[in-house]
Amino acid sequence: MKRHIASLITVGMLSSTPALAQDVDIAITNLTNATFFTPLLIAAHVPTTHLFELGTAASTNLQAMAEGGDISGLSTDLDAVGADKVENPAGGALAPGMTTTASLMTASGNTHLSLVAMLVPTNDGFVGLDDLMLPSKPGTYTYYLNGYDAGTEANNEVVNGGGSPGVLGVPGDPGGNNGSGGTGVTTTEVNQTVHIHPGVLGDTNPSGGPSDLDSSIHRWLNPVAKLVITIN
Repeated sequence: MKRHIASLITVGMLSSTPALAQDVDIAITNLTNATFFTPLLIAAHVPTTHLFELGTAASTNLQAMAEGGDISGLSTDLDAVGADKVENPAGGALAPGMTTTASLMTASGNTHLSLVAMLVPTNDGFVGLDDLMLPSKPGTYTYYLNGYDAGTEANNEVVNGGGSPGVLGVPGDPGGNNGSGGTGVTTTEVNQTVHIHPGVLGDTNPSGGPSDLDSSIHRWLNPVAKLVITIN
């Protein structure tokens, strides 16, 4: 069985009948080589809630998360609809190859799962899951998640401490693998809606060239994360 967000491997049975209150355990693994996830926001919510939607313009709160890792606005949005949520389960950035876990006791009606976190170093990239219906049968379910582009900022790949909406640039590289002196890969964003991230271009010049990112270290392809959901 396929999902647009991921390939799905199921241990147990999927059911088309939405669950009521559920005890849900979640594990998220960073599958990249040198890209970090900023603090994650994970939520179970009603089916009509979306933290992001492909092909639509990013909300102000999604932009703040995708450009600077700020999940506070999206968290407030979730509070307004009575979502069950977990913020920052890793206690900071989730490093490449690492796994973090969280548990949710979902209220009746909160049958769909979403999550987001910024990908750094990028301009406005994020790992995301949009509105997945939680399985209703006990079991373990595995998904592979893509990296998305918020469409709010050009991917210039210049590490300059940016990160506030409207400030062009990459906030930083937690792994310390970036160079400097990049002139910028691009100054335009053709697709200004949420879309699949094209990945990092990078270069091999640590003190110049178009990018401050290293093509031999920072480049990545989808998927960027593994999500394991256990329904108890």
